[in-house]
Amino acid sequence: MLVDFFYHLRSQKLLVSVKEYLTLLEALSSPIMPPTLEDFYYLARTTLVKDETLFDRFDRAFASYYRSLEQKLPPGKKIPLDWLVAELEKRLTPEQKAELEKHGWDKLMEMFKERLEEQKGRHQGGNKWIGTGGTSPFGNSGAHPEGIRVGGSGGNRSAVKVWDERNFKDYDDSIELGTRNFKVALRRLRRFAREGSDLELDLGDTISSTARNAGYLDIKMVPERHNNVKVLMLLDVGGSMDDHISRVEELFSAASSEFRNLEVYYFHNCPYEHLWKSNRRRQMERFETWDVLRKFNTDWRLIFVGDATMSPYEILQPGGSVEHYNKEPGAEWLQRMVNAWPKAVWLNPEPQASWQYRQSISIIRNIVQNKMFPVTVAGIEQAMRLLSK
Repeated sequence: MLVDFFYHLRSQKLLVSVKEYLTLLEALSSPIMPPTLEDFYYLARTTLVKDETLFDRFDRAFASYYRSLEQKLPPGKKIPLDWLVAELEKRLTPEQKAELEKHGWDKLMEMFKERLEEQKGRHQGGNKWIGTGGTSPFGNSGAHPEGIRVGGSGGNRSAVKVWDERNFKDYDDSIELGTRNFKVALRRLRRFAREGSDLELDLGDTISSTARNAGYLDIKMVPERHNNVKVLMLLDVGGSMDDHISRVEELFSAASSEFRNLEVYYFHNCPYEHLWKSNRRRQMERFETWDVLRKFNTDWRLIFVGDATMSPYEILQPGGSVEHYNKEPGAEWLQRMVNAWPKAVWLNPEPQASWQYRQSISIIRNIVQNKMFPVTVAGIEQAMRLLSK
Protein backbone atom coordinates (compact mmCIF):
# COMPACT_ATOMS: atom_id res chain seq x y z
CA MET A 1 0.00 0.00 0.00
CA LEU A 2 2.81 2.43 0.80
CA VAL A 3 4.35 1.82 -2.61
CA ASP A 4 1.15 3.23 -4.11
CA PHE A 5 1.41 6.12 -1.64
CA PHE A 6 4.97 6.83 -2.81
CA TYR A 7 3.97 6.92 -6.49
CA HIS A 8 0.87 8.99 -5.67
CA LEU A 9 3.06 11.68 -4.10
CA ARG A 10 5.36 11.64 -7.13
CA SER A 11 2.33 12.05 -9.42
CA GLN A 12 1.39 15.17 -7.42
CA LYS A 13 4.79 16.75 -8.28
CA LEU A 14 6.35 16.06 -4.89
CA LEU A 15 9.95 15.01 -5.53
CA VAL A 16 10.09 12.21 -2.97
CA SER A 17 13.26 10.13 -3.26
CA VAL A 18 13.61 6.40 -2.69
CA LYS A 19 15.95 7.09 0.23
CA GLU A 20 13.30 9.23 1.94
CA TYR A 21 10.70 6.52 1.31
CA LEU A 22 12.98 3.91 2.93
CA THR A 23 13.49 6.26 5.89
CA LEU A 24 9.72 6.38 6.33
CA LEU A 25 9.49 2.56 6.28
CA GLU A 26 12.31 2.33 8.82
CA ALA A 27 10.54 4.79 11.11
CA LEU A 28 7.29 2.83 10.81
CA SER A 29 9.05 -0.39 11.76
CA SER A 30 10.25 1.22 15.01
CA PRO A 31 7.83 1.66 17.95
CA ILE A 32 8.18 5.44 18.00
CA MET A 33 4.57 6.46 17.34
CA PRO A 34 1.05 5.18 18.01
CA PRO A 35 -0.68 3.62 14.97
CA THR A 36 -3.03 6.50 14.17
CA LEU A 37 -3.69 8.24 10.88
CA GLU A 38 -2.78 11.65 12.29
CA ASP A 39 0.60 10.45 13.60
CA PHE A 40 1.33 8.74 10.27
CA TYR A 41 0.52 12.02 8.48
CA TYR A 42 3.04 14.00 10.56
CA LEU A 43 5.70 11.30 10.28
CA ALA A 44 5.27 11.06 6.49
CA ARG A 45 5.42 14.82 6.08
CA THR A 46 8.54 15.07 8.24
CA THR A 47 10.44 12.36 6.36
CA LEU A 48 9.25 12.99 2.79
CA VAL A 49 8.93 16.78 2.43
CA LYS A 50 12.08 18.90 2.58
CA ASP A 51 10.62 22.32 1.76
CA GLU A 52 7.97 24.01 3.92
CA THR A 53 6.45 25.73 0.88
CA LEU A 54 5.40 22.26 -0.31
CA PHE A 55 3.53 21.36 2.88
CA ASP A 56 0.21 22.45 1.44
CA ARG A 57 0.81 20.42 -1.73
CA PHE A 58 1.58 17.39 0.48
CA ASP A 59 -1.62 18.01 2.47
CA ARG A 60 -3.72 17.94 -0.71
CA ALA A 61 -1.96 14.84 -2.00
CA PHE A 62 -2.36 13.04 1.35
CA ALA A 63 -6.06 13.93 1.51
CA SER A 64 -6.77 12.71 -2.03
CA TYR A 65 -4.93 9.43 -1.35
CA TYR A 66 -6.86 8.91 1.87
CA ARG A 67 -10.18 9.54 0.11
CA SER A 68 -9.31 6.96 -2.54
CA LEU A 69 -8.62 4.42 0.23
CA GLU A 70 -11.89 5.23 1.96
CA GLN A 71 -13.82 4.36 -1.19
CA LYS A 72 -12.24 0.90 -1.25
CA LEU A 73 -13.06 0.10 2.39
CA PRO A 74 -16.40 -1.53 3.35
CA PRO A 75 -18.96 0.92 4.77
CA GLY A 76 -18.97 1.20 8.53
CA LYS A 77 -21.68 2.05 11.00
CA LYS A 78 -23.19 5.50 10.69
CA ILE A 79 -22.52 7.69 13.72
CA PRO A 80 -25.40 10.05 14.58
CA LEU A 81 -24.33 13.68 14.20
CA ASP A 82 -26.64 14.81 17.02
CA TRP A 83 -26.12 18.37 18.27
CA LEU A 84 -22.35 18.37 17.59
CA VAL A 85 -22.92 19.31 13.95
CA ALA A 86 -24.60 22.57 12.92
CA GLU A 87 -27.60 22.71 10.68
CA LEU A 88 -25.54 23.43 7.59
CA GLU A 89 -28.53 23.08 5.30
CA LYS A 90 -30.42 25.86 7.02
CA ARG A 91 -30.92 28.91 4.82
CA LEU A 92 -32.72 32.14 5.54
CA THR A 93 -34.63 34.11 2.95
CA PRO A 94 -33.31 37.58 2.02
CA GLU A 95 -36.27 39.09 3.88
CA GLN A 96 -35.38 37.23 7.06
CA LYS A 97 -31.74 38.26 6.81
CA ALA A 98 -32.75 41.90 6.32
CA GLU A 99 -34.68 41.77 9.59
CA LEU A 100 -31.57 40.85 11.57
CA GLU A 101 -30.12 43.77 13.50
CA LYS A 102 -26.54 45.06 13.33
CA HIS A 103 -25.61 45.96 16.88
CA GLY A 104 -22.41 47.96 16.43
CA TRP A 105 -18.97 47.25 17.92
CA ASP A 106 -19.36 48.37 21.56
CA LYS A 107 -22.77 46.77 22.02
CA LEU A 108 -21.60 43.55 20.34
CA MET A 109 -18.64 43.20 22.73
CA GLU A 110 -20.84 43.93 25.73
CA MET A 111 -23.47 41.39 24.65
CA PHE A 112 -20.81 38.71 24.07
CA LYS A 113 -19.40 39.23 27.58
CA GLU A 114 -22.90 38.92 29.07
CA ARG A 115 -23.60 35.69 27.17
CA LEU A 116 -20.34 34.14 28.41
CA GLU A 117 -21.29 34.91 31.99
CA GLU A 118 -24.92 33.75 31.70
CA GLN A 119 -24.77 30.73 29.39
CA LYS A 120 -24.44 27.35 31.11
CA GLY A 121 -24.87 24.86 28.25
CA ARG A 122 -24.73 24.21 24.56
CA HIS A 123 -27.37 25.77 22.24
CA GLN A 124 -28.39 25.12 18.67
CA GLY A 125 -30.59 27.47 16.69
CA GLY A 126 -32.24 30.47 18.25
CA ASN A 127 -31.34 34.14 18.22
CA LYS A 128 -29.72 34.82 21.61
CA TRP A 129 -27.21 32.32 22.99
CA ILE A 130 -23.77 31.25 21.76
CA GLY A 131 -24.56 28.29 19.54
CA THR A 132 -24.77 26.90 16.03
CA GLY A 133 -27.14 27.20 13.12
CA GLY A 134 -29.16 30.13 14.46
CA THR A 135 -29.51 33.85 13.96
CA SER A 136 -27.66 34.87 17.12
CA PRO A 137 -24.68 37.23 16.68
CA PHE A 138 -22.56 34.64 18.54
CA GLY A 139 -21.60 31.14 17.41
CA ASN A 140 -21.04 29.57 14.01
CA SER A 141 -22.76 28.04 10.98
CA GLY A 142 -25.76 30.33 11.28
CA ALA A 143 -26.64 33.63 9.65
CA HIS A 144 -26.19 37.15 10.96
CA PRO A 145 -24.89 40.25 9.14
CA GLU A 146 -22.48 41.15 11.95
CA GLY A 147 -21.30 38.98 14.82
CA ILE A 148 -18.58 37.00 16.60
CA ARG A 149 -17.73 33.54 15.29
CA VAL A 150 -16.93 31.02 18.03
CA GLY A 151 -15.35 27.91 16.51
CA GLY A 152 -16.64 26.35 13.32
CA SER A 153 -16.01 27.73 9.88
CA GLY A 154 -16.93 31.06 8.34
CA GLY A 155 -19.57 30.20 5.77
CA ASN A 156 -21.04 33.67 5.32
CA ARG A 157 -17.84 35.61 6.19
CA SER A 158 -19.80 38.24 8.07
CA ALA A 159 -18.09 37.85 11.47
CA VAL A 160 -16.28 40.91 12.81
CA LYS A 161 -14.43 38.83 15.43
CA VAL A 162 -13.29 35.19 15.43
CA TRP A 163 -12.85 33.32 18.71
CA ASP A 164 -10.76 30.57 17.21
CA GLU A 165 -7.17 29.99 16.09
CA ARG A 166 -6.83 29.65 12.32
CA ASN A 167 -4.01 28.14 10.31
CA PHE A 168 -3.09 29.69 6.99
CA LYS A 169 -0.67 28.43 4.36
CA ASP A 170 2.19 30.26 2.67
CA TYR A 171 1.80 31.18 -0.97
CA ASP A 172 3.69 28.83 -3.29
CA ASP A 173 6.52 30.62 -5.10
CA SER A 174 7.15 27.76 -7.57
CA ILE A 175 4.04 28.27 -9.70
CA GLU A 176 5.08 28.70 -13.33
CA LEU A 177 1.98 28.28 -15.50
CA GLY A 178 0.30 31.62 -16.11
CA THR A 179 3.05 33.76 -14.60
CA ARG A 180 4.62 34.99 -17.83
CA ASN A 181 2.26 37.94 -18.29
CA PHE A 182 2.76 38.95 -14.65
CA LYS A 183 6.53 38.81 -15.12
CA VAL A 184 6.30 41.09 -18.15
CA ALA A 185 4.16 43.55 -16.19
CA LEU A 186 6.51 43.52 -13.19
CA ARG A 187 9.46 44.33 -15.45
CA ARG A 188 8.10 47.86 -15.68
CA LEU A 189 9.77 48.32 -12.30
CA ARG A 190 13.46 48.08 -13.19
CA ARG A 191 16.71 49.63 -12.08
CA PHE A 192 19.58 47.63 -13.54
CA ALA A 193 23.07 47.51 -12.02
CA ARG A 194 26.16 45.34 -12.40
CA GLU A 195 27.35 44.13 -9.01
CA GLY A 196 29.30 41.19 -7.66
CA SER A 197 31.79 38.84 -9.31
CA ASP A 198 32.70 38.99 -12.99
CA LEU A 199 30.57 36.18 -14.39
CA GLU A 200 29.27 37.49 -17.72
CA LEU A 201 31.21 37.80 -21.00
CA ASP A 202 31.66 41.39 -22.18
CA LEU A 203 31.60 40.67 -25.91
CA GLY A 204 32.29 44.22 -27.11
CA ASP A 205 35.28 44.76 -24.83
CA THR A 206 36.59 41.26 -25.63
CA ILE A 207 36.59 42.00 -29.40
CA SER A 208 38.24 45.41 -28.93
CA SER A 209 40.87 44.05 -26.54
CA THR A 210 41.63 41.10 -28.84
CA ALA A 211 42.08 43.45 -31.82
CA ARG A 212 44.46 45.66 -29.81
CA ASN A 213 46.33 42.51 -28.77
CA ALA A 214 47.30 41.62 -32.37
CA GLY A 215 44.59 39.00 -32.64
CA TYR A 216 45.44 37.06 -29.50
CA LEU A 217 42.27 36.30 -27.62
CA ASP A 218 41.80 38.58 -24.58
CA ILE A 219 38.57 37.66 -22.77
CA LYS A 220 36.89 40.39 -20.70
CA MET A 221 34.25 39.63 -18.08
CA VAL A 222 31.79 41.87 -16.23
CA PRO A 223 29.36 41.31 -13.33
CA GLU A 224 25.90 40.10 -14.29
CA ARG A 225 23.24 42.72 -14.92
CA HIS A 226 20.53 42.55 -12.27
CA ASN A 227 17.37 44.42 -11.51
CA ASN A 228 18.58 46.25 -8.43
CA VAL A 229 15.23 47.61 -7.28
CA LYS A 230 14.29 46.74 -3.68
CA VAL A 231 10.76 45.51 -3.04
CA LEU A 232 9.00 44.92 0.28
CA MET A 233 5.85 42.85 -0.29
CA LEU A 234 3.13 42.44 2.34
CA LEU A 235 0.67 39.63 1.54
CA ASP A 236 -2.80 39.24 3.00
CA VAL A 237 -3.55 35.57 3.69
CA GLY A 238 -6.56 33.55 4.88
CA GLY A 239 -10.25 34.31 5.08
CA SER A 240 -11.67 35.90 1.93
CA MET A 241 -8.21 35.74 0.32
CA ASP A 242 -8.73 31.98 -0.09
CA ASP A 243 -10.82 32.84 -3.16
CA HIS A 244 -7.77 34.43 -4.81
CA ILE A 245 -5.01 31.94 -3.92
CA SER A 246 -4.31 30.87 -7.51
CA ARG A 247 -3.90 34.40 -8.86
CA VAL A 248 -1.84 35.63 -5.90
CA GLU A 249 0.46 32.60 -6.13
CA GLU A 250 1.10 33.42 -9.79
CA LEU A 251 1.87 37.02 -8.86
CA PHE A 252 4.10 35.96 -5.96
CA SER A 253 5.96 33.45 -8.12
CA ALA A 254 6.55 36.08 -10.81
CA ALA A 255 7.80 38.62 -8.23
CA SER A 256 10.16 36.05 -6.70
CA SER A 257 11.85 35.50 -10.07
CA GLU A 258 11.88 39.15 -11.19
CA PHE A 259 13.10 40.95 -8.06
CA ARG A 260 16.50 40.05 -6.71
CA ASN A 261 15.96 42.14 -3.58
CA LEU A 262 12.56 40.96 -2.37
CA GLU A 263 11.40 40.76 1.25
CA VAL A 264 8.02 39.20 2.00
CA TYR A 265 5.84 39.35 5.12
CA TYR A 266 2.29 38.14 5.77
CA PHE A 267 -0.66 39.74 7.54
CA HIS A 268 -4.35 38.88 7.87
CA ASN A 269 -6.89 41.40 6.58
CA CYS A 270 -5.06 44.46 7.91
CA PRO A 271 -1.49 44.96 9.21
CA TYR A 272 -1.22 45.48 12.95
CA GLU A 273 1.65 45.41 15.45
CA HIS A 274 3.01 42.06 14.18
CA LEU A 275 3.87 40.55 10.80
CA TRP A 276 5.19 37.08 10.01
CA LYS A 277 7.17 35.24 7.32
CA SER A 278 5.80 31.70 7.78
CA ASN A 279 2.12 30.98 8.32
CA ARG A 280 2.87 27.66 9.98
CA ARG A 281 5.06 29.35 12.57
CA ARG A 282 3.18 32.61 12.86
CA GLN A 283 2.25 32.01 16.51
CA MET A 284 5.93 31.46 17.44
CA GLU A 285 7.91 33.60 14.99
CA ARG A 286 6.46 37.07 14.67
CA PHE A 287 8.17 40.29 13.70
CA GLU A 288 7.38 43.57 15.37
CA THR A 289 5.98 45.93 12.76
CA TRP A 290 8.01 48.73 14.33
CA ASP A 291 11.18 46.70 13.65
CA VAL A 292 10.18 46.25 10.01
CA LEU A 293 9.54 49.99 9.71
CA ARG A 294 13.04 50.68 11.04
CA LYS A 295 14.79 47.97 9.04
CA PHE A 296 13.89 49.07 5.50
CA ASN A 297 14.66 52.63 4.39
CA THR A 298 12.90 54.76 1.77
CA ASP A 299 14.86 53.11 -1.06
CA TRP A 300 12.45 50.19 -0.81
CA ARG A 301 9.17 50.03 -2.76
CA LEU A 302 6.20 48.75 -0.77
CA ILE A 303 3.59 46.50 -2.42
CA PHE A 304 0.51 45.42 -0.46
CA VAL A 305 -1.38 42.45 -1.91
CA GLY A 306 -4.85 41.91 -0.45
CA ASP A 307 -8.55 42.12 -1.25
CA ALA A 308 -9.10 44.81 1.43
CA THR A 309 -12.42 43.09 2.18
CA MET A 310 -13.19 43.03 5.89
CA SER A 311 -15.28 44.65 8.56
CA PRO A 312 -14.58 48.40 8.81
CA TYR A 313 -13.99 47.79 12.54
CA GLU A 314 -10.77 45.94 11.64
CA ILE A 315 -9.38 49.14 10.14
CA LEU A 316 -10.85 51.85 12.36
CA GLN A 317 -11.44 50.30 15.78
CA PRO A 318 -8.96 49.43 18.59
CA GLY A 319 -9.58 45.75 19.28
CA GLY A 320 -11.12 45.40 15.83
CA SER A 321 -8.86 42.57 14.66
CA VAL A 322 -10.75 39.32 14.20
CA GLU A 323 -7.99 37.32 15.90
CA HIS A 324 -6.57 39.36 18.77
CA TYR A 325 -6.94 42.59 20.68
CA ASN A 326 -5.04 45.32 18.84
CA LYS A 327 -4.36 48.41 20.93
CA GLU A 328 -4.14 50.63 17.86
CA PRO A 329 -6.45 50.62 14.84
CA GLY A 330 -5.18 49.08 11.62
CA ALA A 331 -5.56 52.46 9.92
CA GLU A 332 -2.75 53.89 12.06
CA TRP A 333 -0.38 51.09 11.06
CA LEU A 334 -1.27 51.50 7.40
CA GLN A 335 -0.66 55.24 7.62
CA ARG A 336 2.74 54.67 9.25
CA MET A 337 3.72 52.35 6.41
CA VAL A 338 2.62 54.77 3.71
CA ASN A 339 4.59 57.53 5.44
CA ALA A 340 7.68 55.31 5.83
CA TRP A 341 7.64 54.19 2.18
CA PRO A 342 6.23 56.97 -0.03
CA LYS A 343 6.53 54.69 -3.07
CA ALA A 344 3.77 52.25 -2.11
CA VAL A 345 0.88 50.61 -3.99
CA TRP A 346 -1.91 48.20 -3.11
CA LEU A 347 -2.68 45.33 -5.52
CA ASN A 348 -6.24 44.04 -5.09
CA PRO A 349 -7.29 40.65 -6.57
CA GLU A 350 -10.97 41.44 -5.98
CA PRO A 351 -12.73 42.36 -9.27
CA GLN A 352 -12.57 46.13 -9.67
CA ALA A 353 -16.28 46.35 -10.44
CA SER A 354 -17.07 45.30 -6.85
CA TRP A 355 -14.78 47.82 -5.14
CA GLN A 356 -17.50 50.46 -4.88
CA TYR A 357 -19.64 48.07 -2.80
CA ARG A 358 -16.99 47.40 -0.14
CA GLN A 359 -16.75 50.04 2.58
CA SER A 360 -13.40 48.66 3.74
CA ILE A 361 -11.94 49.02 0.23
CA SER A 362 -12.95 52.68 0.13
CA ILE A 363 -11.29 53.29 3.52
CA ILE A 364 -8.01 51.63 2.50
CA ARG A 365 -7.95 53.34 -0.91
CA ASN A 366 -8.16 56.64 0.91
CA ILE A 367 -5.28 55.70 3.24
CA VAL A 368 -3.00 54.62 0.37
CA GLN A 369 -3.86 57.83 -1.51
CA ASN A 370 -5.91 56.07 -4.18
CA LYS A 371 -2.90 53.99 -5.28
CA MET A 372 -4.86 50.74 -5.45
CA PHE A 373 -4.73 48.65 -8.62
CA PRO A 374 -6.37 45.37 -9.71
CA VAL A 375 -4.31 42.19 -10.04
CA THR A 376 -4.45 42.20 -13.82
CA VAL A 377 -1.66 42.69 -16.33
CA ALA A 378 -2.83 46.25 -17.03
CA GLY A 379 -3.29 47.02 -13.32
CA ILE A 380 0.17 45.72 -12.40
CA GLU A 381 1.76 47.69 -15.25
CA GLN A 382 0.15 50.90 -13.95
CA ALA A 383 1.34 50.15 -10.42
CA MET A 384 4.92 49.43 -11.55
CA ARG A 385 5.06 52.65 -13.61
CA LEU A 386 4.03 54.57 -10.50
CA LEU A 387 6.67 52.85 -8.36
CA SER A 388 9.42 53.42 -10.94
CA LYS A 389 9.05 57.22 -10.92
